[in-house]
Amino acid sequence: MTNTTTATSPPPQASAAPAKGSASVGKKGPISGLGKVTRIREFKKKDQVDLFRGVSSMLRAQINTADALKYYGQGLPNKDVSDTLAHIREDLNKGINVHEAFRRTNRFNETIIGLIQAGSDAGQLHHAFQALASRLKSSLFFQKQIKKATITPCCIICVLMGAFIVSQVKIVPQVEEMLNGVGAKPDGMTAISFKVSHFTQQVWPIFVIGVISIAVIIFRSVHVRNLLLGFVMSKWRLLRLLVMSLRQVTFLSTIQLLHSNGINLAKSIRVSANSVKNTPFYEELRNAADKYEHSGVPLSTAFAKYTSVDAQVTHMLSIGEKSASLDAQLGMLCEMYEEDLQNHMSTFAAVISLVVLLMAVVLIAAVFIGTFLPIFLMGPKMMQSGA
Repeated sequence: MTNTTTATSPPPQASAAPAKGSASVGKKGPISGLGKVTRIREFKKKDQVDLFRGVSSMLRAQINTADALKYYGQGLPNKDVSDTLAHIREDLNKGINVHEAFRRTNRFNETIIGLIQAGSDAGQLHHAFQALASRLKSSLFFQKQIKKATITPCCIICVLMGAFIVSQVKIVPQVEEMLNGVGAKPDGMTAISFKVSHFTQQVWPIFVIGVISIAVIIFRSVHVRNLLLGFVMSKWRLLRLLVMSLRQVTFLSTIQLLHSNGINLAKSIRVSANSVKNTPFYEELRNAADKYEHSGVPLSTAFAKYTSVDAQVTHMLSIGEKSASLDAQLGMLCEMYEEDLQNHMSTFAAVISLVVLLMAVVLIAAVFIGTFLPIFLMGPKMMQSGA
């Protein structure tokens, strides 16, 4: 069903210039008219889910891999995906391994390549593609849940903070000028409101620049993100449970998929580490795989000593080793952590919604008090001054 010969020839050269918006095969994309080199990015998870699901269905119908890619790519609206599948098909026809053909596009991560290789070696490529579609669909669902729970509240808070700054910088000074014009002297809460306005006018540019700078640093620096996330996780138990559940279900499900398709355990662990890259688990898993493979220690012991996984993980891995049911135990762990992740996600979203609501009330109250309270309190004095 798939070619398994080793690649011996260089990558095929495109017979024509790539179409606008499409990317050529390689580590970098085509050179634009301005002389800039466009880096090739991995396909979106939604595109990958559709691709693997569609190709898997054709492979189950006894269509060979090259033809399945051809049929799927014909008339596909996404030009990048269509062109990439055409390159993969060309490589397959030249005798290149299917996983190597996928790797040469630089459109898929090493975890996906590893599972494709496992499926190809085991003669179960259709199963590997279906498993990839299911795993990516689950990952996409949780990714959307996290974005929904964090990005929307952050946007709401930013809008309300912007409204507060505008009220303090634009509206309150006009109220103060109006009161000064009639000779009314502010006192009590009115004086405090004007002092807050004066302070806001002085510091708001620094505050805005600081917030934007911090956001850019966090977005661009993986090290800073990990430090910040680690600090917050150490102070907030719910966030730690959520993040740890997400990370563990990610690499455990990958190990289970690879191992169940014939990849040896050490290699499965190393490949699964790529699914949690840029997290502490990446180096921990690779170290545990090395110890398990070269030192002869049991898998559960390697995980217990060299990783920060939950005790439940090492316990069930130990059971799997003793009862020769490691795949079953890995599957149970995945199901358990997916359920825990869903529960933690719901709780996290509820807590964030409550925090956003409280902050919204505080900011709206600050806008109201800073803008309208001085008018209400100084109204009688203004009338007396007018009289």
